[in-house]
Amino acid sequence: MGFAAEPRQVLENEHVLLRPITPEDREAQRDLARDESIWRFFPTRIQSDADFDAFFDAALADQEAGRRVVYHIIDKGSGEAAGSMSLGNLSPDDLRLEIGWSWLGIAFQGKGINRWAKLLLLQHAFDGLGVQRVEFKTDVLNVQARHALRNIGAREEGVLRSHSPLPNGKRRDTIYYSVIRREWPSLKEALNTQAKVGRG
Repeated sequence: MGFAAEPRQVLENEHVLLRPITPEDREAQRDLARDESIWRFFPTRIQSDADFDAFFDAALADQEAGRRVVYHIIDKGSGEAAGSMSLGNLSPDDLRLEIGWSWLGIAFQGKGINRWAKLLLLQHAFDGLGVQRVEFKTDVLNVQARHALRNIGAREEGVLRSHSPLPNGKRRDTIYYSVIRREWPSLKEALNTQAKVGRG
């Protein structure tokens, strides 16, 4: 048992293009990452160039080791880099993975880019890789992310209390969401219908 295809692929629709990151993407992503509000709910804080370099180097290392596929997101409307999103916690034997590590530059938030990127990754996971389960997680306090996950049809599963440490010394309660294979056909139809009527 295992994934039906290689996870690292270029993915695109009319709205966004996703491709695995390369070292050459460092400066474009650095410019996007400078607004500290992006990282409010992340276990990592980006407050300096050194913070960003450590974050970006970890993404490259995870990708090289096969722990994650880290995607560089390009907004097709502007042709500019918009942020990043990953496939991680890859479990080929269990046909399971996580979509996460998601962030967008402030100028690209609220424009539907998150939805289209997640739709591409869900299509890749279910239709390309043949997974049975896709999971998502976020800080229980991150209302915006939770709303976005519900909007793409992910189902809330529960809260893992005191799940991970935060840079301020506190611990995060993490809430999990998922989409499973039997839900995917109707969910895909609904998301594609929304695309056609411009509800990005």
